[in-house]
Amino acid sequence: MSVRTPDPDPDWTPKPPEGAPNTNPGWLKDVELAEIRRRLPILYIEAVPVRVDGLGQVVEVGVLLRARPTGEMTRTLVSGRVLYGETLRDALFRHLEKDLGPMAFPQLPASPVPFTVAEYFPMPGITAYTDDRQHAVSLAYVVPVSGTCDPRQDALEITWMTPAEAASPGVSAEMEGGRGTLLRAALASVGQLY
Repeated sequence: MSVRTPDPDPDWTPKPPEGAPNTNPGWLKDVELAEIRRRLPILYIEAVPVRVDGLGQVVEVGVLLRARPTGEMTRTLVSGRVLYGETLRDALFRHLEKDLGPMAFPQLPASPVPFTVAEYFPMPGITAYTDDRQHAVSLAYVVPVSGTCDPRQDALEITWMTPAEAASPGVSAEMEGGRGTLLRAALASVGQLY
């Protein structure tokens, strides 16, 4: 099953240092991306949006609903490529804003260290994660959000559920490319899966 992460906004470009010309748009044409995907792993970020209580305990987990090109509805997480010249923090913020809207107010982690690294392969069975287009390496984060989430791009809605609901076999079965396993790992990393 394909992961189908959305491509970044083609109008977005990394900010060059002040006074320097922007010589690298950080964007690949479709043909270039297809060629690179056949030769190299691609770096992605993934984020599990959560709501926390006053003590910092996760009380809700956000899961996106997307329609695949085949018309099938699937659940997924915030995800996308890290562009050339873009920091992990910038990529994480960009994809959170792209998928959850500008009023989500994500609280990015103080450290860019992910809770796990997920390796997606086009061949099933190597890891729990698959993507029929490519070999991808994804740095995964749990990110609290405090604002209003209004899904954008190809996300149809965000469903907020308790950690127990998010860890259920039913939700895992609706997630693509092994992301149910990734979601359970995220919950375990914040002490919500025992």
